[in-house]
Amino acid sequence: MLDSESPTGLNAHVEAGNTGIERRSIDWIPNSERHGKVSSLGGIWFVGNVNLTSMATGVTAFTFGAGLFWTSVAAVLGILFGTFFMAFHSAQGPHLGLPQLVQSRAQFGFRGAAITVWVAALINYIAYNTSDALLSGAALQELVHLPANIGYPVVAAISTVVALYGYRWIHKVNAWLTVPMIIVMVLITVACLSNVNMSWSLLSPTPFRLAPFMSVFIIMAGYQIAWAPYVSDYSRYLPASTGILPTFNWTFWPSAISGVWVLGIGVVIGSVAPNVDPVQALVSATQSLGPILSWICVAGLVMGLFSVMVLNQYGGSMSMISIVDSFRPVESSRRIRAFTLAAMFIIVWTASQFIGIERFNSFYSNAIVFLTYAFIPWTAINLVDYFWVRRGQYSIRELFRPTGIYGMWGWRGTTAYAVGIIAMIPFMVTTPFVGFAASRLGSVDYSILLGLPVSAVVYLILARSLDLKAERSIVAAEGLIANVETNDPRVSDA
Repeated sequence: MLDSESPTGLNAHVEAGNTGIERRSIDWIPNSERHGKVSSLGGIWFVGNVNLTSMATGVTAFTFGAGLFWTSVAAVLGILFGTFFMAFHSAQGPHLGLPQLVQSRAQFGFRGAAITVWVAALINYIAYNTSDALLSGAALQELVHLPANIGYPVVAAISTVVALYGYRWIHKVNAWLTVPMIIVMVLITVACLSNVNMSWSLLSPTPFRLAPFMSVFIIMAGYQIAWAPYVSDYSRYLPASTGILPTFNWTFWPSAISGVWVLGIGVVIGSVAPNVDPVQALVSATQSLGPILSWICVAGLVMGLFSVMVLNQYGGSMSMISIVDSFRPVESSRRIRAFTLAAMFIIVWTASQFIGIERFNSFYSNAIVFLTYAFIPWTAINLVDYFWVRRGQYSIRELFRPTGIYGMWGWRGTTAYAVGIIAMIPFMVTTPFVGFAASRLGSVDYSILLGLPVSAVVYLILARSLDLKAERSIVAAEGLIANVETNDPRVSDA
């Protein structure tokens, strides 16, 4: 039921002060509660990549056999490619005041988004936090000799508390961690480049091989695109007048810089300490600094894991709430947030116990590739709808109505998504499956280069039948969001 205090239909409560636990979850953030500066995004997206999982991504990339030089080139290109799309999703947050995936109801329908997008997003959070769980357990075993199966609950418990406190504290914690993480990365960089096993001859270009080059590109692009389903969750409280370009820049550049730095160092670590798990690889690569500084380097990247686990817990919680709300109304409250955060904790701990650190490399390399395939069509459809079709004009109330103008099942978005996946399958290259087209092309993975444009074009064609004039009249009458084309600050607190 809609009311003036809760235009989304959720019975939400105002966040309790600067230090209180956040009460809002997937509901719209009215202008009276907007706060902060766009520069605060810099800390989140810089620190977000400074962790053991990012470094492990670089270590994994080196194993594809492209050589250090070409792996580094593919890594940089992939990171820049993925971050470009991710940063445009971030720009939606201040304008709409919504979590990223709620806006997907406009493309996939009220219930269709839950099945098509949010389940995949939830798997994304679980998969990455499972990787974080395995690495945090192994790292704490190395640092303080804590049993590996105990390490994750320790870090996750702290992460869960910060995630429960929510948006304000997530921004604060990442601001505090930014300078220490830069110092840690400087130490790791010096250690890697001065390592006795590091030869500058490794940087000489080896014969170019397209298949491993594209595999590295896919993994690196996918790692950054994996932020897309929840990147605007951390910009949605910013003032609605915040422009697209500042939000893009304060997301793109910090994330791209830390991504290239950390994942690039991971590639170097993979070259000097091959065939070991990522934690042991880091220890081996930094041992030239001495035991104390090597310990600090590992501990620093564990702190980075803590930060990214907060983001995954927070996003996973909202994904669960969104899925439930698509089938029965959910009251936005501390209780539901605490319950879903606890559920994330239990699911991830169980998954990590089943997989184990000894199977980390296999699990992680497959997880990141399949998640990339799942989100490439979605990112194309979501961005095309926001920037070209509806041009940022969405009815906040209708996004929360099962029988609203966006419908229960969005056939246009679902069709474009399905066509995109079907177009990608023949060109996919994974450990358990190689598409027939990829096999004939020397196992070169072109899938995402097809999935993006195919999904975008199909959606653009299908969206021509939308009655955008009628939609925009509803949005204008509602008066809850600004006009993205003119940046007209006509924002009501409802």
